Amino acid sequence: MSTTTTQSTEKHVQSLALHRENTGERMINQSLLVRRITVGLSLAVVGAIHILDLPGKFDETPYLAVAYIGIILVAAVLVERVLVVGSRIDFLAAATLSAAVIIGFIVNRTVGMPMATGDIGNWLEPLGLLSLAVEGFVIWQALVAVALHRSRR
Repeated sequence: MSTTTTQSTEKHVQSLALHRENTGERMINQSLLVRRITVGLSLAVVGAIHILDLPGKFDETPYLAVAYIGIILVAAVLVERVLVVGSRIDFLAAATLSAAVIIGFIVNRTVGMPMATGDIGNWLEPLGLLSLAVEGFVIWQALVAVALHRSRR
C-alpha cells in the first residue's frame, strides 16, 4: 500500500513540476509576443518621425537626409524582422539602431554635425524629444526581450 501511495505522490509531484514548467514557458512566450509588438510599432514610429523631419534635411544638410533615409529603411526592415521572426539578433539590432539615433541626436545638439551647427543647444524641439522617448522605449523593450530569450533556454 505504501508503494502505491509513494508512486502516486511521485506522479503528482512530476505532474505539478511539468505544469509549472509549461506555465512558465507560456508566460515567457506571451511576454515575448508583447515585446515583439511594442518594439515593432515603436520602430515604425521612429521611421515616421524621421520621415516627418526629412524634407527640411534635404535643403539644410543633404548628407543628413541620406542618413535619415538609412534610419527609415533600417527601421522598416527591423519592423518586419521583429514582428515575423523576433530573434535575439533582431531585438539587439533594434536596440542598436535606437542607441545610434540617440547618440546622433546628442552629438547634433552638443558639438553639431559638419555643416549643421544650427541645432546646437536645441534640446527642446518637440519632434526630437518624441524621437528620444520612443528610441529609449525601443531600447528598454528590446533588451527585456533579449533577457526573455535567454531565460527560455
